[in-house]
Amino acid sequence: MTIDFANLTKAYLEHKSNIDEAINNVVSTSRFIMGKEVVELESALEEYTGAKYAISCSSGTDALLLAMMALDIKPGDEIITTPFTFIATAETIAFLGAIPVFVDIDERTYNIDVNRIEEKINERTKAIMPVSLYGQIADMDEINKLGRKHNIVVIEDAAQSFGATYKGGKSCNLSTIGCTSFFPAKPLGCYGDGGALFTNDEQLANKIKSMRVHGQTQRYMHKYVGMGGRLDTLQAAVLLEKLKYYENDVKRRQAVARQYDQHLQNIAIIPFIKEEKTSVWAQYSIRVNKREEVQSTLKKKGIPTAVHYPKPLHLQECFEYLGYTKGDFPISEKVSNEIMSLPMNPYLTSEEINYIAEELKKIL
Repeated sequence: MTIDFANLTKAYLEHKSNIDEAINNVVSTSRFIMGKEVVELESALEEYTGAKYAISCSSGTDALLLAMMALDIKPGDEIITTPFTFIATAETIAFLGAIPVFVDIDERTYNIDVNRIEEKINERTKAIMPVSLYGQIADMDEINKLGRKHNIVVIEDAAQSFGATYKGGKSCNLSTIGCTSFFPAKPLGCYGDGGALFTNDEQLANKIKSMRVHGQTQRYMHKYVGMGGRLDTLQAAVLLEKLKYYENDVKRRQAVARQYDQHLQNIAIIPFIKEEKTSVWAQYSIRVNKREEVQSTLKKKGIPTAVHYPKPLHLQECFEYLGYTKGDFPISEKVSNEIMSLPMNPYLTSEEINYIAEELKKIL
């Protein structure tokens, strides 16, 4: 048996005729930049999340960058975040000359440990950027409370959690600004790079819209220093079509995760989802000993795996200048040595899940 990790081909084939028609409509009108599909997508995203304003953009990375630019983050400002995430979270902070200040993670959820945040807040702190990792939202109530107490903004890095819920609210609509990614392998993915920002603040929304088009307020009139950060109309058309079926995809991903849980709960450390939350399962990640050996054995059996993430950010070469050393964030370091993602997509069959579980049981 050979198993597909994300099964993007099947995702396309399931709705091929509708997606092809949406793409052809854009091509036939030749409105490749800021066509009507972009406006329609933003309206649909607002309805889906409940946010007043959704602003599409060129990638999840650019969404984070635009959020901080709109908030006037300056060189020397500090932004608190997690070292256990994809590099874009901290990379965009550093790109603006600001300083990523890391806080270790909760060992059960792998999200930032809210009990360790306040001790890192000082007069230079301008924002907290929690990451909703693997599809599960961070502890936003506690984080927002800290933001209000210290008069600092909260930016949710929701690149992996679009569609997840927290106490009935949707990811991306739980803080000052939410940012997500529509990278192809994400639960809701387009056919290239894409992203979006969400806010309920009209002034911020207007500023972000301007900044994604080089700071223009009208053609060739530039109020801000911005960037070329628009979402292509073709990608908007694809996302519009896929969004129609997204809730069903999320339910199918959740069903896959439940089956994994039943098979693996006694043989590995499986994901922990808090009672007040739901996950969209961007990844199904377990923790194992001798990970490389496990991966190699599974690969021979036609089972692909991945590691999200093998080295925490405070130990990456590009962040040596921050002065962190091994041992500074022991939970992140421990998890990064044990974490392993199994195939996760809406199309995994019970037979495939059983096969993966049985092969794991032989190893573990």
